[in-house]
Amino acid sequence: MNQQQEQLATLHEIRNIMDRSSRFISLSGLSGISAGLTALAGSAVVIWYLGEHNIAWRGNYDVVLSQHAILFLLAVALVVLVVALGLASFFTIRRARKNNQRIWDGKSQRLLVNLAIPLAAGGIFCAVLLYHAILYLIAPAMLVFYGLALINGSKYTFSDIRYLGICELVLGLSSSFFVSYGLLSWTIGFGVLHIVYGALVYFKYER
Repeated sequence: MNQQQEQLATLHEIRNIMDRSSRFISLSGLSGISAGLTALAGSAVVIWYLGEHNIAWRGNYDVVLSQHAILFLLAVALVVLVVALGLASFFTIRRARKNNQRIWDGKSQRLLVNLAIPLAAGGIFCAVLLYHAILYLIAPAMLVFYGLALINGSKYTFSDIRYLGICELVLGLSSSFFVSYGLLSWTIGFGVLHIVYGALVYFKYER
């Protein structure tokens, strides 16, 4: 019986070594939490701006935004993206150094490539929607393509990220039917879900 347990333990250790050699496992749960908090802050700024300018966004899928409003929303989105990426990079690099792991190798390169392809396609598609003034589908499209990117890249990092991608995808598809709740779905997808995912990963792998 002890011999069987030792064999199982050995097989488990071999599998862990193979996972570490083929997957980028330096992603920190704090990256997800910080990204979620940043998205919540950005969403709060957008809600404040819309309220200050009496723009009815609740229950109004055909809202018309001025050029100034569109530029403001794009600026907020850009700031959220830059801050979220900056914090994610900081926590990931810190964890990699703590575990004596390389941050830039074949695994991380494959992960970034598989994330970048759906994200680039999604960014172009959202730009097309903006060009044709189909604003109410931008938030659902962002969630859908982001979910696809996470699912596509999950085979090169923690499998947990696949479930986050599925949740983002389902939320994006659902919100495409209820487009008047686009801002709410965006807040849940990029804010709440990121925080929940980050907390789960942190307590599962980093505690």
